[in-house]
Amino acid sequence: MASAERQELLIFPCNGNGIEALDCLGPGYRMIGFVDDTPDKQNTSVHGHPVYGRDVLSRHPGALLLAVPGGPASYRLRAGIINGLNAEPGRFATVIHPAATVSPLARIGRNVLISAGVVITSNAVIGDHVCILPNTVIHHDVSIGNWTLVGSNVTVAGNTGVGENCYIGSGTSIMNGLSVGDGTLVGIGSNVIRNVAPGGKVVGNPARSI
Repeated sequence: MASAERQELLIFPCNGNGIEALDCLGPGYRMIGFVDDTPDKQNTSVHGHPVYGRDVLSRHPGALLLAVPGGPASYRLRAGIINGLNAEPGRFATVIHPAATVSPLARIGRNVLISAGVVITSNAVIGDHVCILPNTVIHHDVSIGNWTLVGSNVTVAGNTGVGENCYIGSGTSIMNGLSVGDGTLVGIGSNVIRNVAPGGKVVGNPARSI
């Protein structure tokens, strides 16, 4: 009976984020396979899970979808790629690793991946289509905008706003009360102590524009 109640899930694409998502699936999901647009990946198997083209979305209409494309070179394309899947909003899954800690006072959007060891505290707001990788801490009253990627071991201090479609590199610390504008890239291991204008690229300790 328990097996019949598990929700079918497809993960798009078969990339690093998608493979990390496998570790986050609790007993409530039954992984059908990956969805990927790369012909060389299709009709293969990754960690025991088949890789399909987009036709699998129509063949399994009841399956939820976790869409986690993008990296530092392509993060600004995420909205277009995910919208291009033409999935209804209610079809998107939010996957939270059993070893993550999410405050009941936090708000989490749809199509969100929250990895192992992540801590999200009170009044934090995580938008739609956000990935948060392992051991990141999102403090109180932080907002993370739609389409944003947050790497591992990131600390975002209280009352900070991170805009939409940003990439926050692993090992970054963002000081409390700051504003990180839409479309910003923060390089790996940066220490952000000043506001970042929309479209900015910053790196270093302290973080400076590049």
